[in-house]
Amino acid sequence: MTELVETVESAAQCLVPQQVEIVEKRSFAPDIHSYRLRFRDPAVRRCFDFLPGQFNMVYVPGVGEVAISIASDPEEEDLEHIIRIVGRTTRVIGKLEKGDILGLRGPYGTPWPLQEARWKNVLVITGGLGSAPVIGAIDYMFRRRSNYGRISVLHGVKEPADLIHRQRFEDWRREPNSEVHLTCDQPDRGWREHVGYVTALFDEVELDPSHRVVFMCGPEPMVVSATRVLRSQGISEDRIFISIERNMKCAVGFCGHCQFGPTFACKDGPVVTYRRIASFFGVQGL
Repeated sequence: MTELVETVESAAQCLVPQQVEIVEKRSFAPDIHSYRLRFRDPAVRRCFDFLPGQFNMVYVPGVGEVAISIASDPEEEDLEHIIRIVGRTTRVIGKLEKGDILGLRGPYGTPWPLQEARWKNVLVITGGLGSAPVIGAIDYMFRRRSNYGRISVLHGVKEPADLIHRQRFEDWRREPNSEVHLTCDQPDRGWREHVGYVTALFDEVELDPSHRVVFMCGPEPMVVSATRVLRSQGISEDRIFISIERNMKCAVGFCGHCQFGPTFACKDGPVVTYRRIASFFGVQGL
C-alpha cells in the first residue's frame, strides 16, 4: 500500500507544476538565454530523477508552458534550461530575471543511451541552435570520462553568431581522447574553423561501424543528410540516436500535437533510434 501511495504521489508530481526560482540567467544572444532553476522545496529535487535527453514543461502562470530540454548534469542541484524566444510563452520568460518564479513539471521523454554507449566511441552531431538537447549528454560523458571511448563532436552553424556555446566547445576540445570540429555555412573574416555543411566534417573522424554510437540533433534536413552518410558508411540504424523535435503540449501523449507518424515525440521520444523512424523520417508533412 505504501508503494502504491508513493507511485500515485510521484505521478501527480509529474503532472502538477512545481515552483522553481531562477537563480542564474545568462544571455548568449538577444533571443537565447540560459536559466538555472532551483526547486523552492528541496524535497522535490531529491526525488526528481532525470537523464540527459529528457525535458521539462516550463510553466508561466496565466500564459502557458513550453517543452525545454534539460541541459544540466543529473547530479547538480540546479536545472539548466536553454530557451530561445520564439513565441508568446517564451517572450514572457525572456523578460524574467534572477529571483523570479516559474512552474516546472517533468521529467518527460526518453534519454540518450548513455549506459549503452559505455566503453564505446561516441560521435555527436549537432547543427544550428538545436544543440541544447545533447549538451547535457556531452557534459555527462566528460564528467565520467573513463566510462567512454573517444568522443567526437561535430557542430555546424549557419553564421558565426550562431555559435552560442563557444566556451563549452573549447572546454570539450581540451579533454583527453576527444575531438571537436566546427563548421559554418556563411563565415565572416574572423572564422578560423571549417567552412561548409556539417556532413563535410565526416572526413575528419573515423567512422568505425563496429564500435561507434551516434547522438544527433538539429534541423531536420541536416539530420536527414547526415543519416544518409552514416548509413552509407555502415553505421547500423540501431546505433544512430536522434532527438526529434515536434510541438509538444501535454508531454504525456494525450493531446496528439506531437504525433510523428505512429509515434509521439513526448512519450516515445524525443530520443529515438533511426530504425524506429526510418520509414517516415524526413517525409514532408509528418
